[in-house]
Amino acid sequence: MNESTDLGNASTLEPVIRLRKGHMPNSAGQEYVHSDKSSEQEPLLVELSASSEKDSGKDGDDNSTQEDEGFMGMLPLLQAHHAMERMEEFVCKVWEGRWRVIPFDVLPDWLKDNDYLLHGHRPPMPSFRACFKSIFRIHTETGNIWTHLLGCVFFLCLGIFYMFRPNMSFVAPVQEKVVVGMFFLGAILCLSFSWLFHTVYCHSEGVSRLFSKLDYSGIALLIMGSFVPWLYYSFYCNPQPCFIYLIVICVLGIAAIIVSQWDRFATPEYRGVRAGVFLALGLSGVIPTLHFVISEGLLKAATMGQIGWLALMACLYITGAGLYAARIPERFFPGKCDIWFHSHQLFHIFVVAGAFVHFHGVSNLQEFRFTVGGGCSENEME
Repeated sequence: MNESTDLGNASTLEPVIRLRKGHMPNSAGQEYVHSDKSSEQEPLLVELSASSEKDSGKDGDDNSTQEDEGFMGMLPLLQAHHAMERMEEFVCKVWEGRWRVIPFDVLPDWLKDNDYLLHGHRPPMPSFRACFKSIFRIHTETGNIWTHLLGCVFFLCLGIFYMFRPNMSFVAPVQEKVVVGMFFLGAILCLSFSWLFHTVYCHSEGVSRLFSKLDYSGIALLIMGSFVPWLYYSFYCNPQPCFIYLIVICVLGIAAIIVSQWDRFATPEYRGVRAGVFLALGLSGVIPTLHFVISEGLLKAATMGQIGWLALMACLYITGAGLYAARIPERFFPGKCDIWFHSHQLFHIFVVAGAFVHFHGVSNLQEFRFTVGGGCSENEME
C-alpha cells in the first residue's frame, strides 16, 4: 500500500528545470541556441527539484515555494542579460564587417540621398574599421569608392613620375614643375576626399557632414588646379592677363569652397545647386579661352593652345555633372542601377577621364613650349 502510494507521488514530480547561458525559451516555446564563444564557458545551471508532499511535509512545501519565487525573480534578470549579449553580438558583427545591405526605405534620413537607388545600401556603421572594410563589399558605394580610389593612385604615380623627369626636358624646370604640380595636387586632393567620403559617410551624421564638405572642396580645388598650367602656357608671353585670370579663378574657387561649407548644401534638395555651382566655376574658363582665341587666332589656338583637348575636357565634366544632377539613368530604371552605372558612379568616371584629358593637353602645351624655347617675340609680348 505504501509502495504504490510512493510510486504515484513519484509520477507527479516536477521536472528538473535547467537554465543555461545562451539557452532561453522564446515566446513560441522554442529554444533559442546562442552560439557565441561565451557558450564555451561553464554554463550557469539552476536545478529546482521538488519531492512529493508526503515525503517533504510542510517544510518541503515552504522550501519549494521559496525556490519557485526565487526562480521567478531571477528570470527578468536572465532575460535582460541575454538581451545584452545579443546586443554585444550585433555590435561585434558590425565591427567585423558581417553586415547586410538594406533597402532605401529603412535608411535614416541623413543617409537618404538618391531615392531611385532602391536596394544595396550600407546600414549606419559607427566604426571606421567597419567602414573601411566595406570597401571590399558590394553595395551602392562600391563603384563610387573604387573609381576615385584607383584614379587617386593613378594620378599620384603620374605626378611623381612627372616631378622626377629630367630638368633638361623643361625650359624653366622649377616654374613648370610647380605649375603642373598644382594640377596634380588639385586632382589628388579631389579624388582622395571623394573616395574617403564615400567610404565613411555611413559612419554617423557628423562624419558624413564633415567629409561631404571636404568632398565638395576637393572639386573646387581640382578646377582651380586645372586652370593654373593652362593659363601659364597659353599666356606664357603675356603674363598680365594670365595673372588676372589666376586671381579671378582663385577668388571664384574660394567662394565655391565657402558655399560648400553650408550644411544644407549637401542635402538632396540642393543637388542641382551643387552641380550648378561647380559647373559655373568650370565654365568661367570660357572667358580666358575666348581671349586666347581672339588674340592668337583659331588656327594657333587649335594647334599650339590645344583648344581641342580643353573642349573635350569641358564636355566630359559637363556631361558628368548633368548626369549627376538629373540622376540618369536610375531615374528611368529605378532599382536596376543600384550597384553599377548609376549617375554618381558615371560622374566619377567622367571626372577621372576629364582630368586625364586635361593632363594630356597640358603635356602637349609643355612640349610645344620646350620646342619653341623660352624666348618671346615683341608681337607675342603685346
